[in-house]
Formats: sequence, C-alpha cells, structure tokens
Amino acid sequence: MMDWTTRHCRYFHRLLGPRAVLYTEMLHSGAILHGDRARLLGFDPSEHPLAVQIGGSDPKALAESARIAEQAGFDEVNLNLGCPSERVQNAAFGACLMLDPARVADCLEGMIAAVGIPVSVKIRIGVDTRDSWEYLRDFVAGIATTGCRVVIVHARKAWLRGLSPKQNREVPQLDHERVYQLKQEFPEVCVVINGGIRCAGDVQLHLAKTDGAMLGRAAYHDPWVLTRCHERLWPGEAPTDRGEIVRAMRVYAEREMSRQEISMGAVCRPLLGLFHGQRGARNWRRHISERAHRSDATPQLLLDALSRVER
Repeated sequence: MMDWTTRHCRYFHRLLGPRAVLYTEMLHSGAILHGDRARLLGFDPSEHPLAVQIGGSDPKALAESARIAEQAGFDEVNLNLGCPSERVQNAAFGACLMLDPARVADCLEGMIAAVGIPVSVKIRIGVDTRDSWEYLRDFVAGIATTGCRVVIVHARKAWLRGLSPKQNREVPQLDHERVYQLKQEFPEVCVVINGGIRCAGDVQLHLAKTDGAMLGRAAYHDPWVLTRCHERLWPGEAPTDRGEIVRAMRVYAEREMSRQEISMGAVCRPLLGLFHGQRGARNWRRHISERAHRSDATPQLLLDALSRVER
C-alpha cells in the first residue's frame, strides 16, 4: 500500500504478527534504479520474512530492480498487477498490465532469471470487461509457465476508468469463490487471497480453500487484528499487551532518531489504530494526532499517550 506500509509500519506490524510475511509499499522500478536506495529499500532485520513490491512494465528494468532488491536482503520480490490508480495507469503498470499477458510473461521471466529468491505476482480477478473466468484462468496459466509459483489475488476486478482507487476497493462486489476456483484449477500454484479480509475468522475460512490470506487496510485501521490472526494460527505466540507494544515502539523510535533524522509523525501514524475498539482509544488518537507532527516531539510522546489510555 503506497505511503502506508513504510518501514516504521512494518516494524510495528512485525511486533504484532511474529510469523506474518510483510510487504513493502509498491516501489516503481525507476525509483529503485535511480532513486535513494538506502531510503527506499532500508528495513530493520526483524522485518524478515519481508517481500518488496515493485511496479513497472519494462522487463529489463524490473529484472535489474529485482536483482538490487535481492542484494538488499529481501526474501521475495512481488510484481504488482493490481493497483488501478490513474497515476499508475499513466505510467502503464499496475492493473492495466493485466490487459497485456505477453508483456507480463516477459517481465516475470526476466525477474525470475535475475534472482535466486522467489518472485510472486499480485493480480485482480479481472480488468474492465475482461472479467470472465476463462480470461483469469488463461492469465494465471500464462503466469505459471514463467516459473512464478506464488499468485496473490485481490478478489475484485479493477475498473480502469470512471472509478477512483478508493472505489476500486469497494466496487464491484468481491468474488472470493473465483479465487477458490483458481486454487482448484492450479493446485501446483501457491494462491493467496486478498480483499475484504477483516478478522481472524475470515483468515481461517480462506485458509481452508487457499494457501494464504493477505490483509491490507484492515491491518492498518485495526492493527491488533494481526495479533488475533496470529493467536488463531499459532496459539501462545502472539503478544497479549498493547502497552508492551507501545513501549517497544518507543525504544524503536529512540534508536531510529539517534541514527537519522525522522519525524515522530512518521513513526506514530501506523499506531493510531492500536487501541481500536478499546476504552481510551479516542484519548490515544487525539494525543498523538495533536502532538506527533510537532518538530519538538520525542518518543516520550508514546508513553504519554499510553498513560491517557490506561487512565
């Protein structure tokens, strides 16, 4: 999720879900090739297992970007074919690439040849009027021929014109059954389902019919859902105290601020929903929202906000 799953967010999510596979925000291949790689590809070792999500449509650029990501220490490279935003469309990548299966195959083959780590792909169940089961089946069959063995499927088709990215997360209706059908059709492919997954019960339901379940915005708005999912799958391993998470993030913020110039706002933003549904959640959000953006904000802010929850 662009501008959402930053390294601070991922460190926080790792505390909540010790075994979850984490994904970076989508990075364009051009940014990786020509931008500030230390900033774009930097991560804390605790984030493993960690996948980098790349957008682009040039097979050579994607292959080189994948190679750079592998050298940076990532465990997986993911090609994003699901983002429907107009900015992404204008650059001819994301969901619009699903309209060009041959180019997708070239991109994946180049990436797979360039690295030794797994290369995965994230897709939609359809794009515009190309939304039949036959089109999706043939598209995934083409992916499988490249050697790519992990397909993450957002169970909603993308409309490239007339809908905003927000609307593309809500319209048309989800079709989880079509993702289940994909898994039946391609048993040798690791099929991960995405879209509309909000709770541990949803995850358990989907895992009975697919190989994995990916949470997106649900884990941002209610981060503790990661802990509930983890406890359901691996009882006894998940954290039990939100306060301990806050104290761990305070230590993290102090360490990061001593190394480089970062803002408390960037660190705190992913934490706003930590107490979602809990008594004192409003006090938590208000204290952080009113103070984290200040230039003099320090990691003590987190403990001060916690004290307002505990009261």
